[in-house]
Amino acid sequence: MESNEQVVNEMKDSTARFFSLPLESKKTVAVRENGIEGFGHHYSRVSGKLDWAESVILVTQPIQDRNPELWPTNPSSFRDTLDKFSIEMTSLTMRTVGFMAADLGVEQEALVRAFRGRRQNMSLHHYPPCRHPDKVIGITPHTDGLGLTVLLQVDDTPGLQIKKDGTQVLTNGAYRSVEHRVLIHARKSRTTVVMFHDAHIDGMVQPIQEVLKHNGAEARYRSIEKLEYMKGHFSVGRE
Repeated sequence: MESNEQVVNEMKDSTARFFSLPLESKKTVAVRENGIEGFGHHYSRVSGKLDWAESVILVTQPIQDRNPELWPTNPSSFRDTLDKFSIEMTSLTMRTVGFMAADLGVEQEALVRAFRGRRQNMSLHHYPPCRHPDKVIGITPHTDGLGLTVLLQVDDTPGLQIKKDGTQVLTNGAYRSVEHRVLIHARKSRTTVVMFHDAHIDGMVQPIQEVLKHNGAEARYRSIEKLEYMKGHFSVGRE
């Protein structure tokens, strides 16, 4: 599946240019008190330490949920580029879940409707080099929540590691949320753009019924209130 190459390259360029700015410039869109969106640093609740990364977290869809005062204006192209990239990623999400539905043997709408019109967040991460990479970590091991994650790597610096474990309730275990972490390079920085597209859950998190009916399978996961599920997801300790 291809996306608009020009838009992708513009997003890479705008992201790299933002993180190359002086700290004071980046702090103009810093996370507000008790907020999540904006520029800042990850804090690991497990280790009690800051991750070795600078980040910008923004709500990009739906448009009415955006906080434009936290969208960088330097570089001047950033806002327009992020808007176009967000639209491109929405299209990619819909095509991806359509293919997933076909793979599961159900009608596309069964899965597409769980994502249509739902919240999309973007996380931009910059991992500076560290002379002692074995003593720090870019982002601690974790799994992502409900939905689909798309990663755009801005440069060619390696660092992402995945663990063969995890779970995915909506598809009854067919597609799994993989635990992953980011390691630091001793001499090179690493920059990424991550898109999170939430799935629509009406109160209960449970396997999609069409998936169970098509495969004649029993649910592998019990139904659980969304709030309870999210509390459990964010409170589980990582190795």
